[in-house]
Amino acid sequence: MTVQIAVAGKGGTGKTSFCALLIRYLIEKGKTPILAVDADANANLNEALGFPVENETVSELIAATKDPQAIPPGMTQDVYIEYKLNSALSEGKDVDLLVMGGPEGPGCFCFPNNILRKYLDHLTKGYKYIVMDNEAGLEHISRRTTRDIDEMFVVSDCSARSVRSAGRIRRLIEQLDTKVNRIWLVLNRATPEDAEALKDEIEKTGLVLAGLIPGDPLVTEYDIKGKPLFDLPQDSPALKAVREILDKLNI
Repeated sequence: MTVQIAVAGKGGTGKTSFCALLIRYLIEKGKTPILAVDADANANLNEALGFPVENETVSELIAATKDPQAIPPGMTQDVYIEYKLNSALSEGKDVDLLVMGGPEGPGCFCFPNNILRKYLDHLTKGYKYIVMDNEAGLEHISRRTTRDIDEMFVVSDCSARSVRSAGRIRRLIEQLDTKVNRIWLVLNRATPEDAEALKDEIEKTGLVLAGLIPGDPLVTEYDIKGKPLFDLPQDSPALKAVREILDKLNI
């Protein structure tokens, strides 16, 4: 049975970094194969994973199918869409990557999105885990391109504004026609003192605090040099903290 994990948070909180370290954790535990889905309009999960991606995004492929001239003679629109979607998948050893891309253009995309849901339903059956990096608006969850979610992590930095944003994401999830089994809050670049100072704000969100990820100079160094966070050394404080969180939750 496929386990679906979604990660969300406002921009700059470190949710993509968390996604990359989560995927590394799963690989180290032998929980493969994994499908990584970058559903953030500002897609950069591939960079955090050190994953070369040259394919078009799903949104670009879907938009292209709106042009009748783009569909080869003798091929139906649904067959053509599924064919193009297959070419959007970047394959690796333990993890494959699908980049969803930005918002769609004008016009109705109901039919292409129905095909996309059907394609994803079929595709995900071949993976043990699916990890989706979402933007704060949860666009692809709201479009039902992701179905029932087993674990949802909302990543926040140690500011009251960011924690409140995490609470709004939880409320948005409750409004969607999507089942989420467990929802967790993760404080990034935070100390125990920060968590204590934010205790009242965290309680207001209704989220359970899964753990803290400390500020890590190695993460900053890797970001500056454009190195994949997936390659952080074993003694990285951020990597060790993510492992502790996931071990505790029995992911």
